[in-house]
Amino acid sequence: MSEQPGRTAQEIVDRLEASLSLRARVRAVTALLAGGLGAAFLSLLWLTEPAPLPGRTRLAFALFILICLAWAGYGALLLTRKVVLFATDQVVAAWIAVAASATTTGLLAVIAAERGTGLWPVLAVGGAFVAVSGALAVRAHARRAGLLRRRHELTRRARA
Repeated sequence: MSEQPGRTAQEIVDRLEASLSLRARVRAVTALLAGGLGAAFLSLLWLTEPAPLPGRTRLAFALFILICLAWAGYGALLLTRKVVLFATDQVVAAWIAVAASATTTGLLAVIAAERGTGLWPVLAVGGAFVAVSGALAVRAHARRAGLLRRRHELTRRARA
C-alpha cells in the first residue's frame, strides 16, 4: 500500500510546488557565501602580490577563482529559484565538483611533472576525487530521472 489515503494525484503534484526546505536553503547560503568569500580572498591574494607571478601561477589563481564563482553561482541559483528543481541542483553541484576536481588534478599533475616530483601520488589522489565526483554525478542524474518519471506518472494520473 504505497498510496496515501485522502490525497489525489493532483494534491501530491501541487505539494511539489513548495519552496526550498530549510536544509536546502542553508546549503544554498553556505555555497553562496563560501564561493563568494573564496573568490574574494583569492582575488585579493592575487592582487596584493608584490611581484608579477609566473604564467602557471596566474592560471591557477584564475581557475580557482572561477571554481569559487561557480559555487557562488550555484548558491545564488538555488536561492533565486521559486520552483522545485527535481534534483537539478544536485546535477549542477556534481558537475561543478567533477570540473573542479579534474581541473585541480590536471594542474597539480602538470606542476608535479615539470618539477619531477611525485606525479603518481597526485594522479592517484586526484583520480580518486574525479572518480568519486563522477559517481556522484551519475547518481544525481539517475535521481533526477527517477523524480521526473514520477512527476510524469502523477501528472498523467491527475489528468485521467
